[in-house]
Amino acid sequence: MAQYSRIEVANVMKESGMVPLFYHPDVEVGKKVLKACFDGGARLMEFTARGDFAFEVFLELSKYAIKELPGMIMGVGSITDAAAASMFMQMGANFIVTPSLREDIAKVCNRRKVLWSPGCGSLTEINNAEELGCEIVKLFPGSTYGPGFVKAIKGPQPWTHVMPTGGVSTDEENLKGWFDAGVTCVGMGSKLISKEMLSNGDFKGLEEKVRTTLKTITQVRS
Repeated sequence: MAQYSRIEVANVMKESGMVPLFYHPDVEVGKKVLKACFDGGARLMEFTARGDFAFEVFLELSKYAIKELPGMIMGVGSITDAAAASMFMQMGANFIVTPSLREDIAKVCNRRKVLWSPGCGSLTEINNAEELGCEIVKLFPGSTYGPGFVKAIKGPQPWTHVMPTGGVSTDEENLKGWFDAGVTCVGMGSKLISKEMLSNGDFKGLEEKVRTTLKTITQVRS
């Protein structure tokens, strides 16, 4: 079961400003990625459940985080139906991220007070998500919409919290553009946790990259 309520998770997202996300089929590699991100200061991790037997990998990573990384909030992304959401919540997922807006997923997450962040691409979808109880909307794919879209919707809806995923990099200019537009946090995958780092086992390099990126986010927010 989830260790953190949806409000607690939303607050950490707002405070840290970044949700790292990754997938790897090897549990041991996953543990090293988690440890590197944790040591670099990250307190959130979205495991993108895209591969075969991803649920088995997540189960082990969830147990590892609870036992070895106090304060690390594990969530799951790429969820497309309520059954999968329920299964991963049973395995300890503290938040559920989806590529599209699904009412069935909203219901099972709300039933357990677990944060869910649906991928939305229009003001109508965002409004529908908020009516279903969404705290932080995922703008996906972020590269298609850009900071200008966020700025435009924040005008009439300053209460809306947005997390772009896709099109977000570790560069200061890129991050400043998003946060100046009014995003609450950013989801960052391969631009943060690159295939090269994973294949080379450069987990110290990942730790430093996470630390530097979090520092940059603090600077562009101030």
